[in-house]
Amino acid sequence: MSRKRVLITGMSGLIGSVVRRHLQDTCELSALNRSDVPGVECHRADIVNLEAIQPAFAGKDVVVHLAAHSGEAPWDVMLPHNVIGTYNVLEASRRSGVHRVIIASSGSTVSGWEKEDPYRALIAGPPDEMPETWEKLTHRSPVRPSGLYGCTKVWGETLARHFADAEGVSVLCLRIGAVNREDRPLEPRHFSVWCSQRDIAQMVERCIEAPESLRFDIFYAVSDNRWSYRDLEHARQVLGFVPQDRAEDFR
Repeated sequence: MSRKRVLITGMSGLIGSVVRRHLQDTCELSALNRSDVPGVECHRADIVNLEAIQPAFAGKDVVVHLAAHSGEAPWDVMLPHNVIGTYNVLEASRRSGVHRVIIASSGSTVSGWEKEDPYRALIAGPPDEMPETWEKLTHRSPVRPSGLYGCTKVWGETLARHFADAEGVSVLCLRIGAVNREDRPLEPRHFSVWCSQRDIAQMVERCIEAPESLRFDIFYAVSDNRWSYRDLEHARQVLGFVPQDRAEDFR
């Protein structure tokens, strides 16, 4: 079987680097990045410029779109990169006949629910007394974004739905939890929303390998955390995702 040709936007970032290491032996990787990425074919351009990025998409099977600005960025920075840039990546994929786009969404699309119990109690840190079960948020739960960053990620998911329906591009959205360089929980909230590096790498790989018939979907990408409020059963059933790590193992 031929190796899939996978373009990663934002490969120089933390998650991009993790995904690169995980896929480099099984996929033919290239990067779309503003700066050079040593050791890999790299097209240097900014995602805010559609015509400038278009050549990077030629001949690719899958695009993993990770380039974005975080929630700490001001609106005038997030607007071109998180909103316009996401449109440009999807449009460039459509023009080039890319089969599948995997979009890095965020748990910020729903983290506004943390203002209310039981989610408020869960993210306060591992509690001494909690019920055995609680209602988890699924891919069908109403969005409740936290901040403008979360709003831009809701936009990205909505745009993905449009491209899947109107343009026939397969788009899978990952609501990624807290991935960090230390690869462990660093604060109380992480015991609910942490995602290990190898779990996010596995999730991306599962999306790449998912059946061609999967046209659109949304998945939470977190580790198998005891105090999580984000559903993983959907990803298990559809993708076969089995997280390898748990935040509580670091207590």
